[in-house]
Amino acid sequence: MICYAVIDTNVLVSALITKHPDSAPLQIMKAVFSGKIIPLYHETIIEEYLEVLSRPKFHLHPDTIRKFINAVITNGIAVTPVPTGVTLPDMDDLIFYEVTMKKRNQNAYLITGNLKHFPAEPYIVSPSDMLKIISSD
Repeated sequence: MICYAVIDTNVLVSALITKHPDSAPLQIMKAVFSGKIIPLYHETIIEEYLEVLSRPKFHLHPDTIRKFINAVITNGIAVTPVPTGVTLPDMDDLIFYEVTMKKRNQNAYLITGNLKHFPAEPYIVSPSDMLKIISSD
């Protein structure tokens, strides 16, 4: 089964800094590269990816950052969100939620390591939960 998903920045960071090749965030990115997950994005999300991944504390090489961001863009679908009126604990996360909601009719998910930042909904999932979803079909 191919799934549409918005990937929260924290998942991307975890995938890039992990020392464990079997970590769930890294497996999510491998699923993007293999086409099992089709990422949904908006230019604001791409800008956040670039800003966060470029922070010196992560020690990520610019080529690595570019490769992962290009994978999202190349394998993904740009989405123009529609305002939902939802209030989140961190309103900077709203773009991730609204892009997901724009494609909910196509069974889109939001993959995040910060479930508490979003409403408790079955389509807002952890990386581990998303791996179970894509492997169940």
